[in-house]
Order: sequence, then C-alpha cells, then structure tokens
Amino acid sequence: MPEFPAEEEPTTDEPTGRADAYEAVFSALAHPARRRVVLTVYFNGGSMTAGEIAAVFAHSWQTTTRHLQVLEAAGLLSSERQGRSRVYRLQRSRLDLVTQWLAHFSQQHGPPDRNQGEPLT
Repeated sequence: MPEFPAEEEPTTDEPTGRADAYEAVFSALAHPARRRVVLTVYFNGGSMTAGEIAAVFAHSWQTTTRHLQVLEAAGLLSSERQGRSRVYRLQRSRLDLVTQWLAHFSQQHGPPDRNQGEPLT
C-alpha cells in the first residue's frame, strides 16, 4: 500500500480527506466519456452549457446528464443556472490532484526501479 506524505493522509477528523478526493477524481476520470467531457470543456475555454456538451455526444441526454453529475460530484466541474441553461465550468484546481499524485512517480528519491529496462509483460 503506497504511503502518502503526512499532509495528504486522511484523518478521523476529516472523513472526506485527500484519499477520498483522489478516489472521487480517479473514479470519475475512469470512464472515457467523462474524460472526453473534461477535454471538451477545457478546449472550449473552460465553460460550456449542458446543451453544448450534450451536442458533442451521440448518447442520450440522460446518459450525458449522469456523466455531468459524476464529474460535478467529484469536483471536476461546477455548475450554475443562467436563465434556462446550466453552465458547467472546469475546476482546474481539482485536476491538480491528478498532477500531484502522478508527481510521486517522477521524483528522483522514489523507490528504485528493479525492472528498469525490462519490457512490461
């Protein structure tokens, strides 16, 4: 089990600690359609209406809505009502969790790679 730096360990005072945040973000990004939603919103300036997002996908409105709900619950998107539309905004700070987690693998002082140079099987 990997160990997190002390500032990243969840505590009993913090039931929705950083470990839970990682779980929410990575679970949300595990589905290819949700990754595509995040990319679509990002490349469209960081915000789009629900209708604009739905127009990109071939699946049903209900499926799109569910993906948006999962992304919002994970904190990757936020939304607000503007008239009859709902505008979704990318929460870049939440995406920083992914960068921080992956940074563990680029640190020079990490565990030695015993299989360096050997192909993965």
